[in-house]
Amino acid sequence: MATQMAVNSGASLWGPLKELWEAVEGAIWRRQPESVHLLDLQLKKHKPYFLSLFKNPPKSAEQREKVRKASTEGIAIQGQQGARLLPEQLISETFILSDLFDLGELAALELLLAGEHQQAHFPGLTRGLVAVLLYWDGKRCVANSLRSLIQSRHGKTFTLDLSPELVNLTTRFTDELMAQGLTKQILNLISDVSVTREFERLQKERGLGNEKHRKEVSDLIKECRQSLAECLFAWTCQSPLSKDDTLALIGHLEMVTAEADGSLDSVNLALVMALLYCLDVSFLEQGTEDREDLLQALPLLTEKQYVAAVHSRLVEGQGWKLPGLQAVVQLAWALSLRALSQLPQGTALVEFTEADEALADQALLGGVFLFLTEGILGSDGFRQEEFYTRRLHSLITDFLALMPMKVKQLRNRADEDARLIHMALQMGSEPPSSLRKDLDHLMILIGEFYSKDPFELELALEFWCPSESLQHTSFTGSFLGVAPQRPPHKQVVLSKFVRQMGDLLPATLYIPYLRMLKGLANGPQCSHYCFSLLKTNGAPHGENRQVGVSGSLVSWEHFFHSLMLYHENLRRDVPNADSTQYRHPPIRGITQRELDGLTAFLQLLTTIITWSENARLALCEHPQWTPVVVMLGLLQCSVQPVLKAEVLHALAAFGKSPEIAASLWQSLEYTQILQTVKAPGQRQAAGIEVELNEIESSCEEYPLTRAFCHLISTLVESALPVNLGAGLRAPGFQPYLDFLRDSVFLAFPTRAYRRPAEKWEVAEAVLEVFHKLLREYEPQPADFLQEMVELQGEQVLAHKPPGYSLMFHLLNDSPTLSLCLSLLEEGARQLDTYAPFPGKKQLESAVLHCLCLLELALQKEVTFMDLLRESQTSLLVSPVEQLLQGVSAQSRQADHITNIARYLYHSSSNPDAAFQSAKILRRIARYPNIQARLVGDFTHDQAVSEKLMAGFVECLDSEEAQEGVSTDDSDPEKRVARIRHETQIHILNLLITSLELKGPNLGLYLLGYEVKKPVSSTNLQDPGVLGCPRSCLHAILSLLQRGSEWRSGPVLTKQAPQLAELCYQVIYQLCACPDTSGPTMRYLRTSQDFLFSHLQHLPFILQENEIAALSQMSWLMKTTAIELRVTSLNRQRSHTQRLLNLLLDDQPHTLHADGETGMEEESRSVSGFLHFGTVSKVRRRLLSVLDAIDFSQEAPELLQLDFFERTQIEQVITNCEHVNEQGHTVCNVKLLRRVLVAEINALQGMAAIGQRPLLMEEVNSVLQQVVERNRVRHSLSAKRHALQSWRSLVETILTACPSELIPADQRQLIIRDLLLDLHDKVLSEDAAGELMPIVAGAVFTLTAHLSQSVLSEQQGMGPEGGSGSGFASIANSALHLILRKLLDFILCTGGGFQRLRAHLYGALLYYLQIAQKPEEPETLQTGASMWERLTAPEDCFSKLQRENLAIIESYGTALMEVVCRDACDGHEIGRMLALAVLDRVLSIDRQSQWLVYLCNSGYLRVLVESLKQDDAALQSLLTPQPPLLKPLYIYESKMALLTRVAKTAQGAMELLRCGLVSQLVECQVFHMLPQNDALRVFGQRDPSGFIPNPLERYRQILLPTLRLMQVILTSTTTQHQQGATQVLQWLIVHSDVIQSILHGQDMSMGALQELSLLTAIISKTALPGALEMGQEFNSAALMELQGHIGRFQRQSLSLLVRLVGTDRARYLKQIEETVSPGDLAEKKEEMEVAMQQICANIMEYCQTLLLQSSAEAQFTLCLFSPSASEPADVSVPSARVPSLGLVLLLLKNSTTDFFRYHDSHRQSLNKLERVEQLPPEELKELCQGLVSGSGGVEKIPSVQRNVLAKRRLVQLVNNRAKLLALCSYIIETCLFVIWRHLEFYLLYCTPTDPKDSLLPGYRDPSGSRGLSVSRVSQQDLEQLQSDVANSFSEPLQRKLLEVEGLYSKTRSRHTFIQALTRRIRGLVQHAKG
Repeated sequence: MATQMAVNSGASLWGPLKELWEAVEGAIWRRQPESVHLLDLQLKKHKPYFLSLFKNPPKSAEQREKVRKASTEGIAIQGQQGARLLPEQLISETFILSDLFDLGELAALELLLAGEHQQAHFPGLTRGLVAVLLYWDGKRCVANSLRSLIQSRHGKTFTLDLSPELVNLTTRFTDELMAQGLTKQILNLISDVSVTREFERLQKERGLGNEKHRKEVSDLIKECRQSLAECLFAWTCQSPLSKDDTLALIGHLEMVTAEADGSLDSVNLALVMALLYCLDVSFLEQGTEDREDLLQALPLLTEKQYVAAVHSRLVEGQGWKLPGLQAVVQLAWALSLRALSQLPQGTALVEFTEADEALADQALLGGVFLFLTEGILGSDGFRQEEFYTRRLHSLITDFLALMPMKVKQLRNRADEDARLIHMALQMGSEPPSSLRKDLDHLMILIGEFYSKDPFELELALEFWCPSESLQHTSFTGSFLGVAPQRPPHKQVVLSKFVRQMGDLLPATLYIPYLRMLKGLANGPQCSHYCFSLLKTNGAPHGENRQVGVSGSLVSWEHFFHSLMLYHENLRRDVPNADSTQYRHPPIRGITQRELDGLTAFLQLLTTIITWSENARLALCEHPQWTPVVVMLGLLQCSVQPVLKAEVLHALAAFGKSPEIAASLWQSLEYTQILQTVKAPGQRQAAGIEVELNEIESSCEEYPLTRAFCHLISTLVESALPVNLGAGLRAPGFQPYLDFLRDSVFLAFPTRAYRRPAEKWEVAEAVLEVFHKLLREYEPQPADFLQEMVELQGEQVLAHKPPGYSLMFHLLNDSPTLSLCLSLLEEGARQLDTYAPFPGKKQLESAVLHCLCLLELALQKEVTFMDLLRESQTSLLVSPVEQLLQGVSAQSRQADHITNIARYLYHSSSNPDAAFQSAKILRRIARYPNIQARLVGDFTHDQAVSEKLMAGFVECLDSEEAQEGVSTDDSDPEKRVARIRHETQIHILNLLITSLELKGPNLGLYLLGYEVKKPVSSTNLQDPGVLGCPRSCLHAILSLLQRGSEWRSGPVLTKQAPQLAELCYQVIYQLCACPDTSGPTMRYLRTSQDFLFSHLQHLPFILQENEIAALSQMSWLMKTTAIELRVTSLNRQRSHTQRLLNLLLDDQPHTLHADGETGMEEESRSVSGFLHFGTVSKVRRRLLSVLDAIDFSQEAPELLQLDFFERTQIEQVITNCEHVNEQGHTVCNVKLLRRVLVAEINALQGMAAIGQRPLLMEEVNSVLQQVVERNRVRHSLSAKRHALQSWRSLVETILTACPSELIPADQRQLIIRDLLLDLHDKVLSEDAAGELMPIVAGAVFTLTAHLSQSVLSEQQGMGPEGGSGSGFASIANSALHLILRKLLDFILCTGGGFQRLRAHLYGALLYYLQIAQKPEEPETLQTGASMWERLTAPEDCFSKLQRENLAIIESYGTALMEVVCRDACDGHEIGRMLALAVLDRVLSIDRQSQWLVYLCNSGYLRVLVESLKQDDAALQSLLTPQPPLLKPLYIYESKMALLTRVAKTAQGAMELLRCGLVSQLVECQVFHMLPQNDALRVFGQRDPSGFIPNPLERYRQILLPTLRLMQVILTSTTTQHQQGATQVLQWLIVHSDVIQSILHGQDMSMGALQELSLLTAIISKTALPGALEMGQEFNSAALMELQGHIGRFQRQSLSLLVRLVGTDRARYLKQIEETVSPGDLAEKKEEMEVAMQQICANIMEYCQTLLLQSSAEAQFTLCLFSPSASEPADVSVPSARVPSLGLVLLLLKNSTTDFFRYHDSHRQSLNKLERVEQLPPEELKELCQGLVSGSGGVEKIPSVQRNVLAKRRLVQLVNNRAKLLALCSYIIETCLFVIWRHLEFYLLYCTPTDPKDSLLPGYRDPSGSRGLSVSRVSQQDLEQLQSDVANSFSEPLQRKLLEVEGLYSKTRSRHTFIQALTRRIRGLVQHAKG
């Protein structure tokens, strides 16, 4: 110590000792596993503390010097680096403390530092005061540990059933201590330490704080002394003390003095009992198996000098300070000697055993029995220890059994004394004063001793010898060697004593004897024996009753006969009611002796009938005695209130039987004990009211009133008759209630009391009645109706039920309510003094009743007020919670609720009041308007606020609380434990309710958040830091954190699962609420590391309480999900990573630094990771949590009913259901029972009465069934909640956490494990259907993430990745497994669950997406030959696709059937997804099995025909108001599927066969093109922009149809012209719409798409060839058709004119404008493609027309006029035929575009090859093309940016490739068209003469087919030739050849451009030539 004096901040005098006590408690009382080993270590470590008990480390100059310098040099503190400087104040306090307790300076400093550390737990105390508490707490821990160790020893009196290993350890350890002189140490300490001395020292040094601190210190000191004394007691119970120790103990007791009332204090009592056990040999009678060992160990038998020393000390020693105590020890010794003398070993001790008689005499002279009664029984501590009772029992019974002669002597002396007294009375002289009353005292001792039996031992049974053989063998069979039927000798002797004492009883012993019997009758069996004794003592025959009573004086016969005589005598004296009989009682009254005798008898009677129901009924129904009548008669006579009170108590005991109670009510009413009916001429009241107001008030004693309350309380419990007093008054209980309320309750505070305690006794008695009445009251509609009853011919108001009246008074600001509230205030004030006062117990009880009344009123007020409102009565009531906000008359403040909350502060001494207080506060907390006021009331006074907070915290911190204790309250300790636990539950529920309301609320205040400032500005700290008090949040966290660092996990989750569940819920609510989330999560993360330390113990498995375990995990997982999301958003990567590793790792990792292994799941099976991986892996924690959720749910079997009708019972059960606080629908069992029992009671007739027991049995079975149903529902919802939380955690991990924290390969394996496990669980036979939807949702998200992960991994690898190593990190076999399970899941859902299948279809689509080949860049390089492509190895995508398809097909038609059915019918989303699944499967189904099924099963026809039904819905979509878009989406999905079907020739043919196009022709919706411009563009735009405007909606309907037709045209090849004809039909029917589209000026994206699709269709159908199909048209139809086709041609060409010529510039500008900067770059590119596509389509149309018209140029059809001037110069009116210059212009433009696109394509390809090297600015620009919004790119991580840039470049490359293809095609067709026209014009055309200009037009020779070309003159043709020569210049030709070189080379048409260029050149030049 001297070398490195470091200070232990845990205080060596406190911290380690606390640990020691915890170890002892854990091993001996809690029986924790592995605790013996811990205890052994602790005992070895702390042995010095036990050897030098309570010794403090000594002071030393060196330490003093060190501490003095600590303010300048600092001092080292264990576990902290460097020295800490201490303030001067602390150092001076250290010296004060050191001097105060005379302990070493460093130890004192440690105590102060620990006090500072613990200060938060003791609000309002300084560190010095806390240090004082800790000092004594350390001492207490040592004393209690020592006591527990000694109690666990092996010995002769009791055993704790501990393991032999532990018992041996403690016995060995304590033996060593005893050998070192423990007894003397203890005795010295008990003498030295005393509360008064310690207080004087503390007082001097200001070491005492407020009242609470004083009480705590004095309690600790008392407990230390008590525990030390009990150490000796426990030791002597188990094994004897040595001679010196015994003598030391006797020496100590010689000096003991008594308390003021003559009793011993509990410490000395323990020492006396220790000595009595030292001298005890009675245990040798019980022939236990280790009797011989015990004999060997008993010094009384083995050590003669021990006996000699004790004997001489007791016989010859000087007088003790307490002669009575000396007498007790002498008697005990005498009895031990007597017992020894009867043992064979006792012969050696003859010299001592002879003296037993003399000693006993000496003891009797010392007044032994009187002292036993007053000194020992009178002591407070006596009844608290079972073994005190047993020892005293053996002392009394041994005296009676072992010294019968002494007893006889006592009796003789008593008889003698009685004679002397009698003579003295006869002579009229004083009786002699020196009379001994030993026998009286003995009887009174026996009576007092057995009259209380807190441990229900019923020891008095030993005094009753069963005359007939009763079935109780509690004493008979347990003695060896005695035949079981004969009772043991001792019992015979004792019962003889009871009988003989009653024979010829002298008058002086009459009362003591009755008192003895009263004690011996205490208990269910004893009372029966006593009843029999009094019955048999009676006269055998009743004929000589008149002569005088024969038989024993002590018999029922005698008692009741006397009572009747008294009654008859006194009744004669009752004058008429008007005289003032009560003021002057008549002379012939009852003397004091008679009064005492009657009282003793009535008390005996009360005891017997309280215990024995048989006695009650037998006496009540006895025809001669009629006790009830006689007693009620006596009550009307003028006798002292004390006697009347006893009579009322006896009546109350009779009233315990309901059958007696009912008649007792009527008798009470009849005798008018309380006057309920006033006689007409009567001037004043009579009965008990007068007694109370006149007699009792003037005497200032109220026994009668209290007894009356007691009687009413008993009767109310047994029966409450409705028609009480009918005929004489308005029937009912009301007059009694009025008397109790107005005369007793409201008047009690103002009356005078001789005995202060009685004031509270009266209050308690009357409040108990109120409490019972209100508890039983259920508001009924009938209570609120004004009913009248007829009384003696007139109508009077009927009385309401008493509960109604009480409710009414409590719901108004009535005197009753204010008195209750002021009682609560008084109670809180008295408790705050912490001082004992008379009547404290009764005050506490009265306060408790007040709290219960308020709680019941709050509970019933809602129903009450609802009924009141419905009845429309004119009564005013206010809710209790509002009345409680009123101003108190005493304090002039609104502090009622504060007063109620103050009881929480006293929970340690008053658990019940705290419990009720918590219940009330919880009920009040439901009202949001009150919360804010409450926070104000609680916080406006700092001191009160601190106290209230401390109260709540103290309740939550309670160590004694225990969950799961059975509800029978037989064991008071367990009951208190249960109540403390329920208080915690209520407080947590209060917090939960409050947090759901808006702030400021109680929850925020109690949890330590800011209520005056914004909540989010709170800065939570550990308690004590920055003056932060210990709040409920700290308490909750410390509850949860206990044990979280051990391997077994948080203790609370197992010990109190329900409490833990609520704690986790509070924390979740704090994290989930936006205001509190920030501060809470910061605090949990930094100060507590809360989530990590709890998650590592998941899953919580509780066999017996699965529901609570699931709920705990649910809240914890939901909190974790929030934490992961928040840390990810704030980029706190290390936190996120830590939690993820904990949840997802499958590598075993050690968790604890202390060398314990990681928390591997012992239960894991190999199957968990059979998929692959080695067996060294552990189960991922997320999966073990899933394992803990049991998907099966056993359902309760159906009811088996014999009497009730099942459907009706089910209906009743449904009617009794309600939604409880947790949101579960449960059946209210109590209500159901009331309904069913009422139903049974309503049955009439004998049969019903006979079957009642059977009916009740069936009701019970129904109730059990309902309880079971409730449990199942609760269990299911807990599972659902847990699964939901698990799912949200998984989804948060996959979505919210940065993707790079879980590498892709790991990610896929994790998803694989999760998916397979989920499926395994949900596909098991007994999985509950209710859990499937959640699983389906989880499967969907998991599959989506799997698909994403695989895709992103491939993108990351680049185009050349993937091929070598297979597909992705996840193996194909795993993917197949997932697919199989997914399909099983789809199939197992059967017919229902369509919404659930929607999730699964989504999952399936994501899954199938995995095998889709990613987009590859079109490089335009020369492709491999066809052969190479065919023989190339199959890439991984196609392989997976092929295998997927094989699996899907292995399911056959069952799967097809399910998907097709869902596609055709049901919920919209389900249909869309099913359609999408069909689409996807058809796209990979090379064998067309699904297509064949679709066609053959008729589903395809159904789909096609459903288009007709869709028509109407789609038409409604085009109205201006934004409608539901569902029909549109379904239509789009349907068209997508039909388009997919049409992509194969077989499918397209099938569609035509089903009449697809004719269905479309009939659809009216296509005619509804929105015309009005305002409508078209703006429509009724919805502000979000989600709902498209009408024009866009129209396009969404039209485009899919156009696409479908285009596909059909492409699939049905030329020989099947019917497709084309049908489509043409559609075009013609909708020609007006088509015309307006082709003429449209709009150049939006949608318009361009429409145009490109329309032109494509027109180019394939509107051909003259369509007319030559061989169908027979009549000429008119033919003409019409030709007209339509001609119109389509004209419109197409005029569109070309606009696009290429006149409006081209405008269009390009418009495109630039429509693409807003925020849009994606794609849009512009798509518009470019659409423009080129339209040109290509029209040029293709021209080409087809030309080719179709004739194969030879000379008969060709002319489409363009022979003018090569460019239309830009000459605006061509649309009516005229476009010129050939248009085509030339298109050719030029396309060539220019081609080179522009080609460069762009090449650049993009280069960039794509070196994406990694691109500068960040360029990357950003590329990403911008894919991410909408400006800030989007900033947030994307760099890895992701590269992937996006790559994707964008591939998109660009492919877009440019498409444009290049289109440009090259346009160039080729243009050249062809130009060539054909030039060839015609320049070679075959005959120019006209100008003179023919009168002709209407020029017809070309081929006649009717020509398009009219206006007169072509020679001049025109020459002009044409020169223009073409100019336009088709050298540079253009070079460019064209270059196009061919660059692009067409790789295609098949290699020299096409070259050839055509050559021909055109030739034509131009040839013509010139």
